[in-house]
Amino acid sequence: MDNISRRSLLSAGLGAGLVAAWPGAAVAVSTADDAGLRTDPFLLGIASGEPWPDGFVIWTRLALDPIAEDGLGGMPSRNVAVAWEVAEDANMRKVVARGVEPARIETAHSVHVELRGLRPGREYFYRFRTGKHVSVVGRTLTSPAPHETPAALAMAFASCSQYEHGYFTAYSRLAQDHPDLVLHLGDYLYEYKKESYVIGGGNPRDHQGPETTTLQGYRQRHAQYKSDADLQAAHAIAPWLVVWDDHEVDNNWADEVPENKDANQLNDTTERFRQRRSAAFQAYYENMPLRASSVPAGFDMKIYRTIQWGQLANFHMMDTRQYRDDQLAGDGWKKNVTERLAEDRTITGAEQEKWLLDGFRNSTQRWDILGQQVFFAEKDRAQAPEIDDVSMDGWDGYAASRRRITQGWVDANVRNALVLTGDVHRNWANDVRVDYKDPTSPVVGSELVCTSITSTGNGTGSTVDPVMAWNPHLKFYNDNRGYVNTRITKDALTADFRVLDYVTTPGSPVSTLASFAIQDSVPGLIGG
Repeated sequence: MDNISRRSLLSAGLGAGLVAAWPGAAVAVSTADDAGLRTDPFLLGIASGEPWPDGFVIWTRLALDPIAEDGLGGMPSRNVAVAWEVAEDANMRKVVARGVEPARIETAHSVHVELRGLRPGREYFYRFRTGKHVSVVGRTLTSPAPHETPAALAMAFASCSQYEHGYFTAYSRLAQDHPDLVLHLGDYLYEYKKESYVIGGGNPRDHQGPETTTLQGYRQRHAQYKSDADLQAAHAIAPWLVVWDDHEVDNNWADEVPENKDANQLNDTTERFRQRRSAAFQAYYENMPLRASSVPAGFDMKIYRTIQWGQLANFHMMDTRQYRDDQLAGDGWKKNVTERLAEDRTITGAEQEKWLLDGFRNSTQRWDILGQQVFFAEKDRAQAPEIDDVSMDGWDGYAASRRRITQGWVDANVRNALVLTGDVHRNWANDVRVDYKDPTSPVVGSELVCTSITSTGNGTGSTVDPVMAWNPHLKFYNDNRGYVNTRITKDALTADFRVLDYVTTPGSPVSTLASFAIQDSVPGLIGG
């Protein structure tokens, strides 16, 4: 971001939260003038995402009562016209695009606008209006032109925000760091009902409604999360690329297999889980700044895709839930499960694996970055070499699938491969090898694992995990809450692990606990 733009943004108020809208400013779209809503309907904030060289998606969803039990946010039973505009300045004086979209009742009054025709590699600002009500102003960007290599990209990534386990201060601190792109790697929300998932000392906040299994339940839960001011600040600062993990649907789900499969009405049959998946996917699309290409078709929804950042980076956003084989041995940590090594086991499905390997072969970018959900590098809890004790839910449970992906980027001569991960509620930094059992196997890439925004509460602050002693490719561990900032250039990628002191009360300061660098064409992590 250039200095003038940053100054104008800060003066408009985003440095301390959200940009203040200008209610007196005219939006010359008469069809949005008669909404008839007496109170502010923009209680769920605004968002942008899916940047491409000539546009992006801007999003909002109208709600008057976000936690209404029917999931419709207290809105009237009719469509509402919503005006939008995009400008080159935070004060919205240099408008370059505007229009009107209906917020439809059948999509819970959500609005997705896919912009085209804008200039590449540019900062833009946007807002919405209906009747007399005007949203806050958000900042977003287009990606660089395909042939351009920008000087740098500031990218942050995060995961695992359990509303009940703490306050979303990490999101507001992320916004104050002013990234140009945010990746969210799953567990954006959690499905549990109140008092089902409780941390030591008790949860500081509660979910509204029952465990999410229906469309109205998922809509209500998304709205409760979106009502959080800290989360709104993070959405308003930059475009997001999102993928789900498990809790957006059901803990540890795998393809059409729920966590608890049983004919008993308290659990899920296959057909009931398909209905649950359909509801979860519909609500996820309604509440995320996704393209129309991700509109769900029943219990299927395609979210894996590649977003190019000029010649600097490819972001391969993955789905490790919808197409995976069921986890072995009851999903958890298990010893000596030889079936996990089977060549035909997959965590990606054949089609997604082919898409990713083709992406490696076709890449001309400096950095190929995998935005995905679960722990990628081997993490063996057993010190004895004749025993392995690994998680069946991460890539260790799908070892051949991991080897094919890793060998794929090696065979394609990918210049710099980096895996980004969420899920485990801890910070990790790892070297990646094709064969972890062979001590001579070279380092061929890196993995950065972000901790949770709030999940499991404050954390211990520990920076030692015993498994690191016999897993030498695991370079860093930490048990705090927070997120990761990266700065990507053609010469290096640097990563700062940003951590909070506490989350069970609001307002924690943030600090950088550890920093790592990856040099261009030199696999492996430097720093600590």
